[in-house]
Amino acid sequence: MAAVIVREGRLLVVSKRAAPDVFYLPGGKPEAGEEPLDTLIRELDEELGICPLSPRFLAVVEAPAALEGVPMRMTVFAAGMSQEPRPAAELAALRWIPGGEPDVRLAPAVRDHILPLLRRNGMITRRT
Repeated sequence: MAAVIVREGRLLVVSKRAAPDVFYLPGGKPEAGEEPLDTLIRELDEELGICPLSPRFLAVVEAPAALEGVPMRMTVFAAGMSQEPRPAAELAALRWIPGGEPDVRLAPAVRDHILPLLRRNGMITRRT
């Protein structure tokens, strides 16, 4: 599960300590028997110390995993956030990126699927 969180026309992306130069959507894999929204709530709390507000299904994205290059399938929810996020757990950093050409290396799912989807829907802007 992953979250699209947009503020002032910019998308929240995070990097992990294991690969601090690659940025992803916040989120993670479900634990055994865990429902999708429960996974999203747990992961956002663990990674950013936030609770997703009004989460709604956005898309299912298939793309190569950024580091392993193997096929990956990700369910994405759009949500607000309960408070200012702060990187925790395995995260190295967070950034708010515009919809244009960001100055960070993005995971293929974000670069090739999520940014174009958000641009088409008018959820993010191209400005820097």
